[in-house]
Amino acid sequence: MGLLSGVLLLPLAPLRGTIWIAERLAEYADEQLDDDRAIRRLLFEAEGALESGDLSEPEFDRIEDELLDRLDAMQTHEVGVGS
Repeated sequence: MGLLSGVLLLPLAPLRGTIWIAERLAEYADEQLDDDRAIRRLLFEAEGALESGDLSEPEFDRIEDELLDRLDAMQTHEVGVGS
């Protein structure tokens, strides 16, 4: 960007900064949704493994507890950020 275009576009700098922040926030929200979906998918897969006999009941309980704790922590964090 040349000196002249830099000077002419200077008034738009706050708008470009706002757009950049909005894009980063959208990326963060997408990551959070992906994490939520991933945890739910893992829960579903663990249930399938339990039903097929690939996991024992104690193994499933341990995995389920860990995944539900992660999901709860994510939701608690989202509530804290939203407040």
